[in-house]
Amino acid sequence: MLEVRKAGGKGGGPDHGISFAEAVRVWAKIAALSFGGPAGQIALMHRILVEEKKWIGEERFLHALNYCMLLPGPEAQQLAIYIGWLLHKTKGGLVAGGLFVLPGFIALMALSIFYAAFGGVDAVQALFFGLKAAVLAIVLEAVRRIGSRALRSNGQRVLAGAAFVAIFIFHVPFPLIILAAGLIGYVGHRSGLRAFAGPKAPHAPAPDALAGDRGTALGEHIPDHARPDLGWSLKIGAAFLLLWLVPVFLLLALLGPDDVFTRIALFFSKMAVVTFGGAYAVLAYVAQQAVDHYGWLLPGEMLDGLGMAETTPGPLIMVTQFVGFMGAFRQATGLDPMLAGILGGILTTWVTFTPCFLWIFLGAPFVETLRGNVALSAALAAITAAVVGVILNLAIWFALHSLFGEVRVVPVAGIGIELPVWASLNIAALLLSAAALVAVFRFRVGPVLLIAAGAGAGMVHWLVMG
Repeated sequence: MLEVRKAGGKGGGPDHGISFAEAVRVWAKIAALSFGGPAGQIALMHRILVEEKKWIGEERFLHALNYCMLLPGPEAQQLAIYIGWLLHKTKGGLVAGGLFVLPGFIALMALSIFYAAFGGVDAVQALFFGLKAAVLAIVLEAVRRIGSRALRSNGQRVLAGAAFVAIFIFHVPFPLIILAAGLIGYVGHRSGLRAFAGPKAPHAPAPDALAGDRGTALGEHIPDHARPDLGWSLKIGAAFLLLWLVPVFLLLALLGPDDVFTRIALFFSKMAVVTFGGAYAVLAYVAQQAVDHYGWLLPGEMLDGLGMAETTPGPLIMVTQFVGFMGAFRQATGLDPMLAGILGGILTTWVTFTPCFLWIFLGAPFVETLRGNVALSAALAAITAAVVGVILNLAIWFALHSLFGEVRVVPVAGIGIELPVWASLNIAALLLSAAALVAVFRFRVGPVLLIAAGAGAGMVHWLVMG
């Protein structure tokens, strides 16, 4: 049993016996192994930090997770920031959150450069042809997995259906759908409707391996640096707000609103504020805006980027780095395209992940006041239900553009609905997608293996068919 000691005073660090160097090594290990989306990443942190290292207890872990689930942005990275901050103050949060995205950033940047340089080569196109089938299966499995957890009442199912209709048929902006769902959940709970009772934390680990806070390195006590301090919160919040927004306003002032770098900074800053519900939810909106509005990508290229993000460690929302890279690669003027792409990818990553540190450092000391707020939990449950409908829209959008060579907009009652041109159906893509679906739903094949198999099948198809 670990000896539990009370946190040290304000003059020193928390007295838990965990050196900062050891924490850096552990966070680096977690970062390198953080495949499988938020559920897998949160389970990995739970296994290492709660079960193996016993640095933090089950109750404190779930406490932090509940708070992170209320925030926009990648909840797994925010959980890492929270626990790193809890253990080693601000520097701990910076290292934990920074390392969480660093391996994925480096890997995806390298893949983006390769894609931009050789994406037109037949062999590369064949590779991504098979990869798209795997991605489609992964997204459909995400609909099933999240839906089974989130849709536990008829009211939540209605919300999911309404969200799908709103975004797929009426093209309602994603932020408005999220805002409306949260408001419905909050009001529904306050009105006493059972359909909007507060949920249990999503992704919560099974209770059969609970580690009490008393038997952990951090213990039951709240470290002095983790107690509410309005002055500190305002200072750290202002610092990260400036780090986030000053580059955005400088680009706007120097380059103007129509420059591609300004558009990237503004668009992904907005995404950082409204990305409730995980990466799969916001990707539907990102894909439609990047393809249809800004012209940064072709529909198939969004699938390729998602496939690359699935096979690299770190948050899945890192796919936005690929979007920013390709947008700047194609539309920047006066710069070498590859250099512009690299700068676009860096800018996208900066404005996407810097706000995550802001949310945690600003609000974590006050998280105890949020923990018992059941009405906020009910609003989150309603948002999660709406997210299921948004992810279903994403799956259908991906399917249309990966299985069919042509998609046309059909006007119905003054509304344009995307429908496939059936004569353009790609039989090989259909067969590969069917095989990927069987692998995922019948044999529970993991995403990394599925992506590798899909890419290999695409290469085989290219070699056989020429």
